[in-house]
Amino acid sequence: MEPATVLSITLGALLIAITGFSIYTAFGPPSAELSDPFEDHED
Repeated sequence: MEPATVLSITLGALLIAITGFSIYTAFGPPSAELSDPFEDHED
């Protein structure tokens, strides 16, 4: 394959992996440890 194709596939896979990890962190089991700064300083 051409280097440009390999680079495109690599960047696309990296983008999908980062997006998947972010969604897992935000909505999956690790989200129980996240705090909401707006709830902490509610008046």
